Amino acid sequence: MIIKSIELASYRNYDFMTLQFDKGTNILYGDNAQGKTNILEAIYLSATTKSHKGSKDREIIKFDSEEAHIRTYIEKDGIETKVDMHLRKNKSKGIAIDGQKIKKAADLLGLCNVVFFSPEDLGIIKNGPAERRRFVDMELCQLDSFYLYNLNHYNKIVNQRNILLKDMYMNPGLKDTLSIWDSQLVSFGSKIIERRKIFVQQINEIIYEIHKKLSGGKEELKIEYEPDVSIEEFERKIFQNQERDIRSKMTTVGPHRDDFSFLVENIDIRKYGSQGQQRTAALSLKLSEIELVKKIAKDSPVLLLDDVLSELDSNRQNYLLNSIGDIQTIITCTGLEEFVKNRFEINKIYKVYNGMVTCVNEGLEMEES
Repeated sequence: MIIKSIELASYRNYDFMTLQFDKGTNILYGDNAQGKTNILEAIYLSATTKSHKGSKDREIIKFDSEEAHIRTYIEKDGIETKVDMHLRKNKSKGIAIDGQKIKKAADLLGLCNVVFFSPEDLGIIKNGPAERRRFVDMELCQLDSFYLYNLNHYNKIVNQRNILLKDMYMNPGLKDTLSIWDSQLVSFGSKIIERRKIFVQQINEIIYEIHKKLSGGKEELKIEYEPDVSIEEFERKIFQNQERDIRSKMTTVGPHRDDFSFLVENIDIRKYGSQGQQRTAALSLKLSEIELVKKIAKDSPVLLLDDVLSELDSNRQNYLLNSIGDIQTIITCTGLEEFVKNRFEINKIYKVYNGMVTCVNEGLEMEES
């Protein structure tokens, strides 16, 4: 599966822009704040319906416009598919596949699998549990429509339950309705816990060998799922914590409080690992994500690398570039030095300057200077 082209209108700093991609490696280079990352964001948005930054639609639309458009052409097994996305400041987004409007995000997810890797992802190990949950959720939502359904419903229930807990402060009689939300919380939450458990098992089967090679055979990495509550204990604990939830005005039990630990020789590198260990584990995680998509979706994802090479040392750069293989890759960077240094084959190069994109060369193989 590849992305053939993308068109943007009134998107971030672009009035109108169209780009044709090669099925191999595509480079977008230029100074910071020129619009390189905006292109990757648009690709990610057209594949997942969400910005990798967590931005709202109204923040993405060009400041002097009321709406923005993304049109993406995808090719899979020789068949081309067009995805139209219409972003509006005061309404929910509209999505059409080959001219047919869709009602649910689940109808789009899986059509185009993407793996996004940015410098921020290098901090996924050392940062808070919310980032690790978000990584797992974004990957599972692309690969499993049932997970997306359960997660959306669970999040809505948590929000509604929290509103009720706040209202109960002024109206204690509302406590009688709490059990309705509790039963739904347990039902959808249990399905999330079960799927996350399977996900960790699947990623561990892949990440072990990747991390061992990346660390020069010195380290063995294992991910452990740390659910906030077990499925067996969920119903009892949510009932047991009702009074605490009422006092704190929030739901304190459930998979929205889960975490994932990363162990090297049984040492938790979230807390006790060096920055090098944490970065190596993060890179292993992203490379494992690519292999997991191949395994589950039976297809190669599109790899989006957002200025990440400048954050890696030469050994990790080489490993990442050598691991790309035959998958379509779109890379942003401020210069081409990394690729010259690594004698890396590039199929298309675009220069990005102030919302303008110019094709510099095609079919270029960089030679060592």
